[in-house]
Amino acid sequence: MTLSVLLLGHAGLAAAAQPLPPGLRPTLGAVNQHHQTAQQQWLARQWRLRMDTALARFMDDAAERQTLLTHLYQEARLAGLPPELILALIQVESAFKADAISSAGAVGLMQIMPFWVSELGLPIDDLTHPPRNLRYGCTILAHYLAIENGDFTRALARYNGSLGETWYPERVMRAWRDTWRQP
Repeated sequence: MTLSVLLLGHAGLAAAAQPLPPGLRPTLGAVNQHHQTAQQQWLARQWRLRMDTALARFMDDAAERQTLLTHLYQEARLAGLPPELILALIQVESAFKADAISSAGAVGLMQIMPFWVSELGLPIDDLTHPPRNLRYGCTILAHYLAIENGDFTRALARYNGSLGETWYPERVMRAWRDTWRQP
């Protein structure tokens, strides 16, 4: 699956109002037909319950936490990433503030630079909308992880724009280890 297909998803492609290339139809069909088994649903529910307690430090509203955890789990799994790593990255990047904007102009939970919208998305994409921000962030991190052959340190440094330095990956990995990883 290409980076742009992961980002756009079915709803994004429909919003683009452009005919789908014939080769894209089977990919979209496969994504839309992906249903979780009862066991996968149970595992996702158990994961959300375990993560909810730690996330309560950052977000007061229980319904909002569960919604975020549901979307985060789905996007991380779709991108082939550990969901707990995404929680750690968000903790470091935005402290779970969906409307966060950095001094460099990065936006939302995963602090996505706006140029990604013009590179990979649609002009209507709102990076402060958590599901869309998670889609971009997980897809971008998965791309960097592939480029770096599974090296989390280098992929995280690329994500942050600090390749060659370790301070950022160390912060994310420490948050992953200390807050989000379950024994």
